[in-house]
Amino acid sequence: MTEFCFVLDASGKRLSPTKVNKAWYLIRKNKAEQINKIPMVIQLYKTVEVDEIDETPIYLGIDDGSRFTGMALVQDGKTKAKPLFKGEIEHRQDVKDKMDVRRGYRRYKRSHKKYRIKRFNNRSSSKRKGRIAPSIKQKKEATLRVVKQLNKWCRINQIFLEDVQIDIASLTEGKKLYKWQYQQSNRLDENLRKACVLRDHNRCQKCGKTKGKMEAHHITPRRLGGSHSIYNLITLCPSCHHEVTGKEMEYAEIFYQLIKGKTIFTRDAMHVMQGKNYLRTELKSIAPLDLAFGGDTANKRIDWGIDKTHANDALVLCDLEISIKQSQLRSWIIKPMRRKNKANTDLVDGFKHRDYVCYTKRNGNQYFGYITALYPEKKQFNMTTIDGNVLKRYGLKSLTLLWRFNKIYWF
Repeated sequence: MTEFCFVLDASGKRLSPTKVNKAWYLIRKNKAEQINKIPMVIQLYKTVEVDEIDETPIYLGIDDGSRFTGMALVQDGKTKAKPLFKGEIEHRQDVKDKMDVRRGYRRYKRSHKKYRIKRFNNRSSSKRKGRIAPSIKQKKEATLRVVKQLNKWCRINQIFLEDVQIDIASLTEGKKLYKWQYQQSNRLDENLRKACVLRDHNRCQKCGKTKGKMEAHHITPRRLGGSHSIYNLITLCPSCHHEVTGKEMEYAEIFYQLIKGKTIFTRDAMHVMQGKNYLRTELKSIAPLDLAFGGDTANKRIDWGIDKTHANDALVLCDLEISIKQSQLRSWIIKPMRRKNKANTDLVDGFKHRDYVCYTKRNGNQYFGYITALYPEKKQFNMTTIDGNVLKRYGLKSLTLLWRFNKIYWF
């Protein structure tokens, strides 16, 4: 697959990217030096005059998403378009859980301060206007971090962002709504548990029991992305609820038929919709911004015969016709990491926490990933592979350092 290298001149001016093979040729001829390994960036030893610089525009396409964001650079050449870079940003999904844990610690600590005067509704950061939830804002910030890093290595003349317009209410109801219907609640009661029990006439939908306290059960559990809506709740007695817990998906189809409900996954849609104005404002400060639409992107991708991926969608967003062969670039997996490093050990045998490494087993199998823990006493380490597998307590002898971490992983 084709791979391009970013190029700077001696004064730091951003030049048009070149193929990796040519970059190595310039290094061998002592005309340039490598300043970044992954992705490859070289700096020439000479300063290129302004009239010698290729000024053909380079466009950045961004296919914004909740779990993955596609990103691509395409140069508008004199004769045809030239794709330079494509990749997918892998967004963190653990922010909400970490905030829940932190909230628990905070409340526990405050509840044990008996001398402290009680205060209510004093979370000023949560009440300010225009606030974006941290679980959503960190995804937009991750996208901006990658864009700003690419902008340091390569000029960006224009940005194309896919405009996401999802009607959450219509998605929930399963039909197009009229104006006043958006104001109508789909609940029978303000309390969803009560609404569920009222709808099911206080009857357990599994055993038929009508006496005693009933419980509202999430048919598709929240941990698997099920929505907290009346369409995903069913009334069960405590014993049936206990029986179903842990085996929810075995009963899901039966329960949905009983209440005429449905599986609605709105979380990803809402995460893309929220914070998009913030993202647009920040992108405009980097380069002129144009909005594109998902339907147009899909049609062009089909017409040009390009496979459906987030990275390929970003290529198509740049609105320059690309052939199937041109789209076969190296596709990067981009993973911005938390800036905070909680590692207790700084350096063990030349390896640091978060280093990108290759581990070779005795049978010759190789694993690529980054170090998540170091044990200096026994000279061992833990690592997370690119595929997400975790290797624990392996020896450092068979480890090879590929790249030292610097804010963003490029796989």
